[in-house]
Amino acid sequence: MPEHLTNDPATQTGTESGSVEQIGSIRGITKTYYKPDGSVLVTALQDVDMDIPRGQYLSIMGASGSGKSTLMNILGCLDSPTSGRYELDGINVAGLDDVSLSRVRGRKIGFVFQAFNLISELDIVENVCVPLLYQGVSRQERRERALQALEEVGLSDRLGHRPRELSGGQQQRVAVARALVTKPAIILADEPTGNLDSKTEATLLNLFDDLHQDGMTLIIVTHEQALADRSERTIRLRDGRIEHDIDNRSDKTK
Repeated sequence: MPEHLTNDPATQTGTESGSVEQIGSIRGITKTYYKPDGSVLVTALQDVDMDIPRGQYLSIMGASGSGKSTLMNILGCLDSPTSGRYELDGINVAGLDDVSLSRVRGRKIGFVFQAFNLISELDIVENVCVPLLYQGVSRQERRERALQALEEVGLSDRLGHRPRELSGGQQQRVAVARALVTKPAIILADEPTGNLDSKTEATLLNLFDDLHQDGMTLIIVTHEQALADRSERTIRLRDGRIEHDIDNRSDKTK
C-alpha cells in the first residue's frame, strides 16, 4: 500500500501536518526515573522547551549528569518522556507505544555512534544495508541505496572491505553512510569524534559540514567545544534544564 494511504505514523511528514519550518519541537519535556519502591530516583530533564528548524546544525553540550544523554535518547526516539510533547516531522512521538516509536525511529532518525557499531562479519555495503532490512526494502533497492550512501561519504573504492580492513575514520564514514541510507529526517551523532585522531576528526567534521550544506538536519551530542563551535547553534544543559541556547553565527545567547 502506498505510504500516503497508510495511517502509519512513521510515514507521515511535517508537510502533511502543515509544519514545514520545524523538524522537531518539544514542549514541557520532563523525564523522571523512579526507584523500585516508586520514589523518585532522579529527574533528568525538567520542563524543557526547544524547537529544531529543518536543516539546522545543532550541538548539545553539558557536564555529566546534565541531562544531555537523556535528551538525546528522547530526541532519537530511544526513550519516552515522563510528561510533555515531542513532535518530530509532524508526529507527536511522546505518546506512541514502543512498536510505533521503534517504527518512527527507524524511518526518521539516522544514528552515528562513537564506537561505530559496525558488524565485523559483514562488508561495508552489507553493514550500510542493515537498517533497510527492518523496513522490508527489497535486496536490489537496499544495495542501490547503500552504494549511493557510500558514494556520498567517499568510500566507493572500499566496497568489498570489512570494518577491520578500514581505518577508524573510514569506519566512522561507513557509520554515517548507514545513518544516511534510510533518508532520515535527522542525523543524531553521539560523541562521533571520540575515537578519532585529529586528522580523521577534521575529515568527519568536513563531511558533516557538507551534509548540512545539502540541507540535512544534524544534532551532535558532544563535550568538545571545538566541535560545537562548527555548528549553527549550541544548547548547553545544566541540572536537566537549558542553561544556554546560543546562535553560533551571531554568538548571541537566547
